Amino acid sequence: MKVTVTGARGKVGRAAVQALQRAGHQVTATDLGPAVHERELPEEARYLQADLTDAAAAAFVVRDADAVVHAAAIPDPLANPPHVVFGNNLMATFNVLEGAVRQGVTRFVNISSETVPGFFFPERPCLPVYAPVDEDHPTFPQDPYALSKLFGEQLMDAAVRRSDIRCISLRPSWVQHEGNYERNLGPQVRDHSVIGAGLWSYIDVYDLADAIVLACESRLPGHEVFYIASPDNAGGHDFAAVLRAHYGQAIELRPLTRTDSSGIDCSKAHRLLGWTPKRSWRDYLDADGRTLPGG
Repeated sequence: MKVTVTGARGKVGRAAVQALQRAGHQVTATDLGPAVHERELPEEARYLQADLTDAAAAAFVVRDADAVVHAAAIPDPLANPPHVVFGNNLMATFNVLEGAVRQGVTRFVNISSETVPGFFFPERPCLPVYAPVDEDHPTFPQDPYALSKLFGEQLMDAAVRRSDIRCISLRPSWVQHEGNYERNLGPQVRDHSVIGAGLWSYIDVYDLADAIVLACESRLPGHEVFYIASPDNAGGHDFAAVLRAHYGQAIELRPLTRTDSSGIDCSKAHRLLGWTPKRSWRDYLDADGRTLPGG
C-alpha cells in the first residue's frame, strides 16, 4: 500500500515508517520541519513538510494514499499553553481525516492515547474504576491533551458513518525506546513504591510500530479502539500486591493473566488485530533498572 505517516520525525512516527517499509509498503513521511539531507528517515521514504493545522496542507499530504497513520501531535499538556495543545491536536486530526475522507482513502490509523480515561494529568484526583484498564473503561478526561485525543476518536466514529473509510484508534501506553528506558522506567524497576501514571504500564516503540502495521493492513469494519501496552509491568512487580499497597480497595482488581501484569488489558488487540508484543523492559535493563551492557 501507499501509506502516509504524519509526525514522521517523532518517536512513534519514525518507528512506524521503518516498520511499514519492512512490511513492503510505500511510505510518504510528513512533519513540521524542513527536509534535511542527513539520514533522519530511511532513504526510501518520501518526505513532505506540512503544518497539518492547515487544511490544504493536510489534504495535500494524504493525496493518493491507500492508508494514513496519524501520529502527529503535541505529546502532552505540560510544555505548551492549553489552547495550543488542544487546538493543534484536534485541528490536525480533523484536517488529516477530512482530507482522507474527501480523497477516498480507505484506511486510517489514529494514534490516540492511554490518557483518554482521564487519570494521567488531572487537576482534581481521578483514579481508574478498575484494573487492568480496558477499552470498556469509562472516559472522564480533564486536560486538553486527553480531551483532544477523545475528540479525535469521536471524529473517527463520525467518519465511518459518512464514508467507506475504516478507522482504528490505538491507545499506546507510555512509549519507550532503547534510549530512554533507564531514565523513564529505571526508578519503577528499582523501587515498587514509585508509581507510574499508567499503573506501571509501558510499551516498546517497536512493538507499537508492529501494531501500527497490523492496523494499516486490517480489514476490520467501522472504527475500533485498541489499547497497546506490554503484558508485564515496569519492574515485574506483583501487580495485585502493589495495587493494594498504594490504592487499597479504591480500584477494583479484575482477574489477571499473570502475576506481573500490566495495568492495561490488551486482549482485544491480541484477539482482533493478531498483535503480540515481543519486547520487554528486561531486554534493556537489569534488575536494578540500569541499562544492560550493549543495550
